[in-house]
Amino acid sequence: MKTKKLNFVFWGTPDVASETLEILKENGYVPSLIITALDKPQGRKMILTPSPVKTWAIKNNIPYLQPEKLDTKEIRNVLGTLGRSDGDGQRKFSAENFRGEQNIPDFFCVVAYGKIIPENIINMPKFGSINIHYSLLPKYRGASPVESAILNGDKETGITLQKMEYKMDTGPIIIQEKVKIGSEEKASELRKRLTKIGGELLVKTLPEFINGKIKPTPQDGSKASVCKKIKKEDGLIDLNDDPIKNYNKFRAYATWPRTFFFENGKRIIITDAILENGQFKILKIIPESGKETSYTK
Repeated sequence: MKTKKLNFVFWGTPDVASETLEILKENGYVPSLIITALDKPQGRKMILTPSPVKTWAIKNNIPYLQPEKLDTKEIRNVLGTLGRSDGDGQRKFSAENFRGEQNIPDFFCVVAYGKIIPENIINMPKFGSINIHYSLLPKYRGASPVESAILNGDKETGITLQKMEYKMDTGPIIIQEKVKIGSEEKASELRKRLTKIGGELLVKTLPEFINGKIKPTPQDGSKASVCKKIKKEDGLIDLNDDPIKNYNKFRAYATWPRTFFFENGKRIIITDAILENGQFKILKIIPESGKETSYTK
């Protein structure tokens, strides 16, 4: 099968997904349809804002969907037939779209979509659904694998292409690639590297996978670990805690939710810090209701 002519649907929402789409496009892989999250209010004025993936879809004139619910007959029919789109890229739901089984997608590609995809949809494509996960599964199944690797002081992490199953991150492994973590690398920096490596690994692996030259390997569930979704309060730091632990937390949460501590009852955000002579040294902070300044204590 000529993989450059594959008929596939891309599922994703944040920057890592739009960056992966760009890598796919640069290598001749363009999805027939994109599925992304609903527009969400952002900023102090709560302006309704499209996801990076929706923005990419509009810019590249790719049809897209933003379903509120996935397990509906209309969604299943559209995914099973990939009908037509209207002028602005938004899908039309009408009987003329549903043209039988001849246009069932070859595969789904899922990158940080943000919702649980029903099992009957995951299994719909001819070759199943492929997920790019930013850890060496079964380690760090879940929502925050990049942050978790840094939090735990890991020296390496990696990329896993898995053939998806309904249960979270338990699918058989198509291929993996190990990646070293820099001693001062923040989660945002590591994620950017992993996104590029993951997209390129998918491009390199698709021809062999689609043509049956790679047989996915089941994960060893006994070695599994799970990482949670990060909350804003997770960024709290105890300045008397272990310096390495605090520095790792700063690196993991430097972009969001950011690390902070309380001084005289006021919340202080840490914006820059280093590990120097085994000590966690804060360089810059944002005081409550203030501007960034040097930390001199």
